Formats: sequence, C-alpha cells, structure tokens
Amino acid sequence: MKNSLAHILSERFGISEQELEDAKKSSKQKGSTLSEALLRSKSLSETDYLKALSISYDLPYWQDLPISNAPADFTEKVGIQFLKKFTLAPIFIAPPQPDNGDGGQPAAPNAADKCTIAINDPAAYQAVDDLVRILELTDYDVILANKETILSTINMYYDTSLDSAEQLVQDMEETGSKIISEIEDTADLLDDTSDAPIIKLVNHILSKSVKARASDIHIEPYQNQFKVRYRVDGILYDFLTPAKWIQPALISRIKVMAKMNIAEKRLPQDGRLEIKIGDQNIDVRISTLPTSFGERVVLRLLNKTSSVFKIEELGLAPDRMALVQQLSSSPNGIVLVTGPTGSGKTTTLYSILSSINKPEINIITIEDPVEYQLPGISQIQVNPKIDLTFARGLRSIVRQDPDVILVGEIRDQETAEIAVQAALTGHLVFSTLHTNDSASAVTRLVDIGVEPYLISSSVLAVVAQRLVRRLCSHCRKPYLPDDLGLRRVGITTRQVQKHVFYKAVGCEKCFNTGYRGRIGIFEIMIMSDSIKSLILQTHDSNRIKNEALRLNMKSLRVDGIQKVLKGMTTIEEVLRVAHR
Repeated sequence: MKNSLAHILSERFGISEQELEDAKKSSKQKGSTLSEALLRSKSLSETDYLKALSISYDLPYWQDLPISNAPADFTEKVGIQFLKKFTLAPIFIAPPQPDNGDGGQPAAPNAADKCTIAINDPAAYQAVDDLVRILELTDYDVILANKETILSTINMYYDTSLDSAEQLVQDMEETGSKIISEIEDTADLLDDTSDAPIIKLVNHILSKSVKARASDIHIEPYQNQFKVRYRVDGILYDFLTPAKWIQPALISRIKVMAKMNIAEKRLPQDGRLEIKIGDQNIDVRISTLPTSFGERVVLRLLNKTSSVFKIEELGLAPDRMALVQQLSSSPNGIVLVTGPTGSGKTTTLYSILSSINKPEINIITIEDPVEYQLPGISQIQVNPKIDLTFARGLRSIVRQDPDVILVGEIRDQETAEIAVQAALTGHLVFSTLHTNDSASAVTRLVDIGVEPYLISSSVLAVVAQRLVRRLCSHCRKPYLPDDLGLRRVGITTRQVQKHVFYKAVGCEKCFNTGYRGRIGIFEIMIMSDSIKSLILQTHDSNRIKNEALRLNMKSLRVDGIQKVLKGMTTIEEVLRVAHR
C-alpha cells in the first residue's frame, strides 16, 4: 500500500524495514508509541514523522500555530490537564469582519467561530471528539503539529487567562479570607486549580514575574501598606500594592512553599524552592529579613531552562573577543572578572567555560551557588554547614588533575593563595572579585594578603564589566542629544554627525520600559611587563589604571560610548553604570 505509514517512512524518509521492526519491538517493550521509539533511536526527527503521518492520514502539517484569542469561557470549560494529556490544542480563528470605517476592534472569538484542532497523534480521535462536544463546535478542522508547539500554545491560553493581580486582591478583600493552605505545590503552577485566594495570588505573582523576565521579586512592608516589586533588567518596578492585612498570609504562603519556619518571624531565614511554569523550570532562592513593619522577602529567580550565553552574545567588540579567546586558551595563570553584584560576572565566566569545554580538557568549578548546569563540567556547591568552603574545596580540586578551575569568588587570603599556587603550578584559574574597576582588583588582592610579586607572576588579566539595558528595537526613537549630555560622556561633534542616537520610548513588547534585555560593557586590563613592574612598586589603583590606559586599554565608559554610537543603548544607561 503506497499510503501505508511503513511505505511512506521507507520511500520518503529512508527508514529501513529493520529500523521499523526494532522501533515496533521497542515500543511494545516500553509501552510507548511507534513515534517515541523512532525518536528515541534517532532514526527520524519528530517533524519528519509528522510529515509522514500527514501524507498517510491526509491531514495538513503546521510547523507553527497562529496566536489566537480563545473564547472568554474556554479555560473554564476545558481543563489544562486534559489538553496536555492528549497533546491537542484548539486554534480559534474568527471570520473576517466587515470594515465599517469606525476603526473598531475585530470581534472576540466564540464557540461558533471556525476552529482548527492541532493534534500530535492521529490516534487521539476520541479525545478530539470529547473536545468538540465540550466546546460545542459545529465547524472544525484537524491538523498535525509538533508536541512542543502544541504545549506552548496550551500554556499561553492558561497563562493569559489568569485573573489579574488587582482582581485577585480585590476578591481577597471582599471575602476577608486569611486561611493559609499548607498543601504541597503542584508540578506546574499553571496546573494548580486551588481556589484558595492566597495561593492563586502567589502563583500569579510568580508566573507574571517569569513572563516579565524579572530576576528578583521584592515584598516590602511599610507602616500602612506593603509593596510587591519586580526587578527587570536591573531596575525595580512597582507591580502591586495589596492591602496591609494580606501581608502575613502572602509571606506565610511563600515560606510554606519553601519549607521554611513560618512561626519564626524575628530572625532572618533563607530557603529555596523549584517551580515549573509552563515549559520553564525556575529555581527560586528566598531570603527573609525582619523589619519594623513585618518581614521583608526577596525572591531571586533563576530560569534553569535558559541556555548559557554564547561568548559572541556578551557584547564584546571583535578586538576584545579575540583578547578573551586568547586568554581562555592560556595554559596557566589567573583571569579575574570584577564588578558589583548583578553585573553578569558569572554569566561571562560560564560563557568562556562553554567555549573551551572539550573532551580533552578537565574543567572543575566551585561555586556559591551553582547557577547553571554545564554539561561535561564538574561543579561543586559550597556548603559552609559541613565546612565545604571555597578554600577547602579548591584545595581538593587541585588534586583532581584539572586543566581549568573556576572559583566562584575570592573572598579571603586562604582562597586567594591557593588560587595563585594553582595558577603557578600549571592550571588556568578563573575567578571573580567585587571591585569597581580592573585596576582596583590588584589593590583588593593586596588588602586580602596576597604578596605583590605573586600577583604579578600569576594574574594574566583583569576584566571589569557592567550591564547596560539594551534599547527595545520595536520602539526606540532617533533624537539629537543636548550638548551637556554629549560632554558628560565625551562624545565629539564628529561622532554626532556620523551616527544616529536613540532614546527609550516604551511599548507592549518591552513592558513600556523602552528597554528589552541587557548587554555587557567591558574593560580588559592585560598584565603587561610595565604593569607587572608597577605592581611590584605600588598597589595604588589610580597609577595602575593610568598605566593601563597609556597602553591603550579601553575603559568601561569608552566601551559604553561605542555601544551608544551603534544604537544598542542610551547615554543615560552608560552614565548610570559607568559614572566615573
């Protein structure tokens, strides 16, 4: 039979009879479908398998699903678990509306509109019939789509259908409910069907923070109110100001989720939890601090689904990129990355490690905390409770025959001395320091207790960095800066004539901030012979920096100006992070 699935897989996609037989046996043994067995054996991609099904069943295959608005009562009628179990998603496409010339919005979809049901398995016809009956559909088509595409569409429906934070707070104020349910958190917050208002509010705050790309959530108590704020791209924005009486219930719910002591409100506490929102896995670290008006809570969000940046995506200019690649291929020595908390130091180091990660290189890290899992790299988590400190861990790492070592942070003399000794005995060491610029790293190491001659002989380079917000490409607007702004950053008249300057405006895509994402600005101080000689004479950071600038080192501000001239960011952003 020419239209049989086996014939199509063989003729069009090169699947041999033996591969097909093996897949059938595997599917029977493991209780899986034929498609899962073929995908597991890597004989076929999901897209090719769906294309084969498309021919066999005469059903269209859609690579992408259009974003559509579901009827208002859709999520009330159909449970998210049902759609995810059978991997199907209805796509509501409203018929074209006549243009009356009034500029009105097209009508919202309803159950009578044309519906296209996306499925991943044509054998799920019973589930399709159930969905048609539930939604009372009279006109619908069935198409095939990839599993991840369908699941993303389902998550979008249920994420956008969540009540607004203001509505949830209003409902709580009307009911006056102060009951805290100490139930275990569900695997996916979008699946949580709990009716408890406080649980719905916490789930909503968490899911919206992920959608807004927030790195932190701040819950701040004051005398007559408390605020919920998000930090997005390094800047705090107000999100919600609920009634004061909701404060203890909200904080207790968060502490219950993190298995913290809800009875202890006088001492600071730390906790953590893992949540899943749609297809994203989020690691949440929680810190509480008692204040005069109640506990202050900060939640640090780490999206583990996000991949580590490639070194090309950090924002390094081509000449600096070549410099970093040269440093990362050095056989030994120390490369330090400096900057304040939240300036992207760890991200930069992870990107460098990923770029040099090869089977023939043994890379071991010791961090606090381990922020991303890097395949092929051994990562150690600092644990002070059992006396696993940076120094103790580093001493053990050296005995593990490493080629490259990452030390999360040099905090004390013992850690610094072991790192220096490791560098001098043939290891390439990467680490971070909290200093304002590259030259200050030398002063900091001397203050810790490292001898200047050890610094000059072991340190290869110091990279100082900051993060500036990247202009939203959808709403940025050209403008001509005033003379004062140009003088403050040192932009010349010639540069003004040759480049276009942009300012932040704000739109829906960037949450009306005018910025979307961040990019690094860098200052790389290479330990030249003259700088090494100067370190042996003095550890004055100003003299060291002047010498580095004389040797053509580009400062943070100069790198920031270059990104302003390229239209990546604004003058205000560069002044904010590199004011000197």
